[in-house]
Amino acid sequence: MAECETEAVAAIRRFSRFHTRWVGALGGNLHGSGFALTEARVLYELAERGACLAVELSRDLDLDPAYLSRILKRFEAQGWLERQRSDLDGRAFRLRLTAAGLAAFRPLDQASRQQAEALLARLSPAERGRLVGALRDTEALFAGRSAARPRPSIREHRAGDIGWVISAHGRLYAEEYGWDLSFEALVAEIAANFLRGFKPGRERCFIAELDGEPAGSSFVVEHDAHTAKLRLVLVEKRAQGLGLGKALVREAVGFARAAGYRRMVLWTNDILHAARAIYEAEGFRLVAEERHHSFGRDLVGQNWELAL
Repeated sequence: MAECETEAVAAIRRFSRFHTRWVGALGGNLHGSGFALTEARVLYELAERGACLAVELSRDLDLDPAYLSRILKRFEAQGWLERQRSDLDGRAFRLRLTAAGLAAFRPLDQASRQQAEALLARLSPAERGRLVGALRDTEALFAGRSAARPRPSIREHRAGDIGWVISAHGRLYAEEYGWDLSFEALVAEIAANFLRGFKPGRERCFIAELDGEPAGSSFVVEHDAHTAKLRLVLVEKRAQGLGLGKALVREAVGFARAAGYRRMVLWTNDILHAARAIYEAEGFRLVAEERHHSFGRDLVGQNWELAL
């Protein structure tokens, strides 16, 4: 087996061990309810479906009919389950939870919900979006379905977006390049100046969204009467590989051209290889380079220019 396949198998097994431990599947007392995991799942399905046939439960949950029958008999003995002869098949019975059965289910359902809410409370909105997307993809891939490729969108900025831009830049550049807090301070100054002196029709902030959460940005600001400046182009890690960087730059260039600017300029650093490749592909040309020490690192700054 290839090394990458071996790593994939190990990752799946590791996740399975983590998940069964996290949900409490290893014991016979899920969330302190007294139910084993399989019993809890059967109870959940009965509560959610309202009424169903035992053969449907056995098929959908991939449970041995005899094992399922023992679980159902226990529920019936507790007064949680009632059987009604099916109108379509006189030999079959439709299963339905009684009021007592629903009362037994509610604490279990509430405990499961609280467990999920406690996890989500520790996550930022962006992290929640990543988690939901990852779980959706995992479910689709494990089920043999092709996971739908996320469809990002780009819009103008609104209240709260600029704070995200500052935070995302500070975090991403610290993680990727080890830049210190002076970079986040610079981004905060640029963003504050954009808001204070915003010129509608001449300036624009574009925000990319993925799964309903901000995932990228680009800014067009006025440098002089004939020159626009492209600033604060960023794409979050979770959104990379979707062409968002190129789309954000194209939106900015298109806006600058429509606003009547004759050229567009930008400043970047030579270590930002992916960004530089996008600029070059969109027609920008490198016009100057200069070594500098900024953000706690020795860098090579670059000035790029595009005729509009």
